[in-house]
Amino acid sequence: MEFSLKQSQPDRVRTACVIVGIQEGGKLSPAGAALDAASGGYLAGLAKRGDLPARAGACTLLHSVPEITATRVAVVGLGKAGELTLKGFREAVAAAVRTAGAGGARDAAIYALEWEVPDTTAADRALQAVIVAGEGAYTFDLMKSDKAPARTGIAKLVIATTSRPTAAEERAVEQADHITEGVALAKDLGNLPSNVCTPGYLADTARALGKEHKFKVTILEQKDIEKLGMGSFLSVTQGTVEPPKFIVMEHAGGAKKDKPVVLVGKGITFDTGGISLKPGAEMDEMKYDMSGAGSVLGTFRAIAGMGLPLNVVGLIPACENMPSGTATKPGDIVTSMSGQTIEILNTDAEGRLVLCDALTYAERFEPAAVIDIATLTGACVIALGHVATGMFSNNDDLARELEGAGQSSWDRVWRMPLWDDYQDQLKSNFADMANIGGRPAGSVTGACFLARYAKKYPWAHLDIAGIAWKSGREKGSTGRPVPLLTEFLIRRTRGA
Repeated sequence: MEFSLKQSQPDRVRTACVIVGIQEGGKLSPAGAALDAASGGYLAGLAKRGDLPARAGACTLLHSVPEITATRVAVVGLGKAGELTLKGFREAVAAAVRTAGAGGARDAAIYALEWEVPDTTAADRALQAVIVAGEGAYTFDLMKSDKAPARTGIAKLVIATTSRPTAAEERAVEQADHITEGVALAKDLGNLPSNVCTPGYLADTARALGKEHKFKVTILEQKDIEKLGMGSFLSVTQGTVEPPKFIVMEHAGGAKKDKPVVLVGKGITFDTGGISLKPGAEMDEMKYDMSGAGSVLGTFRAIAGMGLPLNVVGLIPACENMPSGTATKPGDIVTSMSGQTIEILNTDAEGRLVLCDALTYAERFEPAAVIDIATLTGACVIALGHVATGMFSNNDDLARELEGAGQSSWDRVWRMPLWDDYQDQLKSNFADMANIGGRPAGSVTGACFLARYAKKYPWAHLDIAGIAWKSGREKGSTGRPVPLLTEFLIRRTRGA
């Protein structure tokens, strides 16, 4: 979908569909009122008869409205006056774009910036309108032999305003366009099967991004990983024939003296659980266990595309976790890059084993902050469901930054405890620590394990197990938390 921001008058804009809002009680949005005035009260008459439902998210498509240049008019409900939330705003945009597309429109102009949402600016609403419309336009048919016919629906969307767009609004639309591209890449990588999206495929994707956007990419092969002493990472890949990759991306958008933000993405391209084998039911979904890596690649696509003036490093330890005669066994002890030893009590707790070595590797960049992103624990799904990312941090300022970015991007996080009390669960009789701490507080002990490797910088861990993909009829990758990470990095450039 193509996006643009333009000033135009709703009754005279040349488009297949003009989209306006209506509140309960029949009050039209300013653009809707302009259409009503131009049409001699046509919309108000429909509303009075109850033909324009105004409940939040309801949408009515009208054809050939008198004296209106646009072929169609979509009127979307905004609910009660003063009660439109950001969630409701997103749902209204999605419903309007979907209805207009289903009604045959290939392009549309949406006057959503004037829909008032408390604690948001017009620029905030512009960004959300683009992201929501982009999400609705996404399809995945790369692996189908019979491609679907050319997609019906909106191909070009104008974020329209009756006044001259501000610089902030223009910037928001441009940034949101890049975010939708990053989300789409993360979705594609997550949706690809693991026989295609291998560690090598992730490495090739990083190389292609680096070539396109002129940032440095280094791929460390198994011999390089061995040389670094990443015994914890290597223990996970021990049972597979697929070579591991350690991907390093460097976006040098800031001054050389500026310390970078480091993003670390878990890149387990398929997780059987290893010797601690997972149940067979729904194991196919373990192709999504590289969603942390996908979100880092998607975020790099977004920030590189917009030329973000910030130094950012991306680290992706990528491998498979497979059972075989050479696989790591429960009870084995390995030595991490940091020199700390780990008793592996469960080979299905492998994400922390690859991440801990990446967190140690991150030290060489003297980072301003490090954020790791991982589908780490099923326990986080039980705790927070599929709404919020579980966030753990050793730094209150960093945690507040992520909370603010999550609220603004509507890709929200919830801070979880990281108290030393939980560290006792990781005690081992035979090594410096165990890789699991039992069933109680499983997401917390997973984060506590990682915290032992992140003491030299401000750090946050994002457990995305509940939000990275959807199961059931809507099965597929969500592309989250690319919006959160990108918004966080954008805010860093303006000191917000």
